[in-house]
Amino acid sequence: MASMIVISTTAVPDHVRGALSRWLIEPAPGLYVGTVSARVRDQLWSAVSQCIVDGAAVCLHPDDNEQGFTIRTAGERRRDVTDFDGLQLIRFLPELPPQP
Repeated sequence: MASMIVISTTAVPDHVRGALSRWLIEPAPGLYVGTVSARVRDQLWSAVSQCIVDGAAVCLHPDDNEQGFTIRTAGERRRDVTDFDGLQLIRFLPELPPQP
């Protein structure tokens, strides 16, 4: 059964953006939305997460849990998804001091 997904990307290679735009629409730069099967969703996320170098990506999709969705992340970000008694919550990591 197809379900809606949302993928947000930052600083990803052009070929990743092209792969995402084949299946999803891009209503804003780096934001992809669409309705795909779980198999396509997992293959898209695999392609995105393997190509993250300096960028970051987040995928939200419906799931059978208390919140009704799951969050997946790839790349270095200040926001970290943390499991708290089965709920996915966001925690902020401390800022790193500037490099000299």
